[in-house]
Amino acid sequence: MTDELLGVPIRLLLVEDDPGNVLLAQEALNESKYDVTVHDVPDGVAAMAFLHRKPPYADAARPDLILLDLNLPKKDGREVLEEIKADPDLRSIPVVILTTSGAEKDVLRSYDLHANAYVQKPLDLEQFVIAIQTFDEFFLNVVRLPQR
Repeated sequence: MTDELLGVPIRLLLVEDDPGNVLLAQEALNESKYDVTVHDVPDGVAAMAFLHRKPPYADAARPDLILLDLNLPKKDGREVLEEIKADPDLRSIPVVILTTSGAEKDVLRSYDLHANAYVQKPLDLEQFVIAIQTFDEFFLNVVRLPQR
């Protein structure tokens, strides 16, 4: 899998309302050996507009992978996950929950809604970068993503 993705741009949709976390995630992914294009949206409504290619995202490319925060404004991440996994055109996109919540009910609910993984965001900045880089290594080096 590794060599297959080298040189192939990976499109990642980051659904995150904290601009600092967006910046940290982008910086961590910029250090990837893979060509990762990060598109970010600040809330659940924008995420669904992006995925359905509605304005202002009419030209958005389908992401290969989604990093989704649970606690979002406008539309909660749980609702976004449920909508993605209920939509036959979107359900094959792997969704990784990336959230500060360590509540067991959130973990269970996310997996019940067919999240592909659940990662609790470390509060320490350095550990957050390490978590993103570990995610990058696992999902782009070990896991086989659906073909476009």
